[in-house]
Amino acid sequence: MPETALDLTLDAPALTAALVDFPSVSGTEKPLADAIEEALRELPHLTVDRHGNNVVARTRLGRSERVVLAGHIDTVPIAGNVPSRLDDDGILWGCGTSDMKSGVAVQLRIAATVPEPNRDLTFVFYDNEEVAAHLNGLGHVAEAHPDWLVGDFAVLLEPSDAQVEGGCQGTLRVHLRTKGERAHSARSWMGSNAIHTAGPILARLASYEPRRPVIDGLEYREGLNAVGIEGGVATNVIPDECTVVVNYRYAPDRSMAEAEEHVREVFADCGVSEIVVDDHTGGALPGLSHPAAAAFMEAVGGTAQPKFGWTDVSRFSALGVPAVNYGPGDALFAHKRDEHVAVDKITHCEDRLREWLTS
Repeated sequence: MPETALDLTLDAPALTAALVDFPSVSGTEKPLADAIEEALRELPHLTVDRHGNNVVARTRLGRSERVVLAGHIDTVPIAGNVPSRLDDDGILWGCGTSDMKSGVAVQLRIAATVPEPNRDLTFVFYDNEEVAAHLNGLGHVAEAHPDWLVGDFAVLLEPSDAQVEGGCQGTLRVHLRTKGERAHSARSWMGSNAIHTAGPILARLASYEPRRPVIDGLEYREGLNAVGIEGGVATNVIPDECTVVVNYRYAPDRSMAEAEEHVREVFADCGVSEIVVDDHTGGALPGLSHPAAAAFMEAVGGTAQPKFGWTDVSRFSALGVPAVNYGPGDALFAHKRDEHVAVDKITHCEDRLREWLTS
């Protein structure tokens, strides 16, 4: 039995508060995974499986369509913002309220209170989303048990302020290295300054005009930006090496290979001696033309928006499952000390999902 039980009879805002008060910083999710597993095993209409600290529950009703509802159970490090606090204006404060324990609470409420949905459902609760990609629990499940994630459509309850966000951007990080020759700074003409050689890289970035492609009616905005620079040996030495770290956020109509080729083309004549790919994860197309996505949009209402940033919809896209982001939190407050969520957004998302799955 887990040390602390989860009460799935609580309403979604109260359950969000309970989840926030159950710390689960990345790498420490086991107690929460235990509690989620235990609570879901009490529901006779679900089959529950577990891989590591990742819990997957499924209905088996023989419906013609299967929908996956997914969310990560970890948070960034706590910043003095636990336990949770509900103020008189209906705002719930605390670490994970937005990203994404309010979304997880909605998942759990649907799992507990919709025993006979009009579509078969798969609920995925996974660990280590907020850290390095190779630790991501959804990736581990996809590798070890891809059959657990089979579906016709997926909803990732990441914070989207109760609006549908289609697809996600790809993200590429590269190290652009320049070479020089060391010398005493009093005799700089005897060497070659690698930091000065990086000047054309910065100039190219400053003048770069990113694409704004429209995909499925959604306008994505790309970005190519320096996010770090390192060089220098000592204050009296001309540096012989410099590295500019560049992050490329690109629209999902580019493949990973096309994104890398584009970056190499951009800096081809900038004096770069070496381009090293440090991290790269592809994007995901919106998938809004899929019939299940159209039905979902009709049920939840609003106007779909593009997802600026990367989420695990990319992993579902790689598995051939169209996916969108839809959750009660606001991504603008994710990871902040004053992270919070509006209670009415939590209930709104739960109500819209329930209507979609029961009407």
